[in-house]
Amino acid sequence: MRTLLGCLVLIFFSMVAPASSATLTVNWSLGTDYTPLATGKSFAVGDTIVFNYGAGHTVDEVSENDYKSCTLGNSITSDSSGTTTIALTTTGPRYFICGIPGHCAAGMKLAVTVASASSNVVGGGTTTPTPFTGGGGYNPTTTQAIPCAAWAVYCPLRALVATWAVVFYALSLS
Repeated sequence: MRTLLGCLVLIFFSMVAPASSATLTVNWSLGTDYTPLATGKSFAVGDTIVFNYGAGHTVDEVSENDYKSCTLGNSITSDSSGTTTIALTTTGPRYFICGIPGHCAAGMKLAVTVASASSNVVGGGTTTPTPFTGGGGYNPTTTQAIPCAAWAVYCPLRALVATWAVVFYALSLS
């Protein structure tokens, strides 16, 4: 009985693939409407947002009120390094603006909603960046991550390995 239980546990853990996180890459610049990038989408705890931008911009995390009114000077965090990586570690809404006067009002603002890691959201799989196309006949260079179930790619190999592991485990007990 103990052998059977050990085999079942081994098979279960070899067949259940861990969820991986998604990365949203944002080319942060004037002239791009970021609203469609996150509208109707949720992100999972463990996902990451990477802002890439040139000199003369910042990425400031702000409150909802400061986001809506483009109020500067009250940021929770601020970075002007040119590449800002935001780890989404808690659930709930997150708000980002450019802290340079006039840039937020010109559209450099992004709001995302972070759900729990077990929800059906943008994260939870291997991601492939694809071009994000906005309205108005332009094609900005922002990309968004598209989820892909990681288990679909490597589960057959894992099943084969698990099967052989069970066989060798059972033979070692004989």
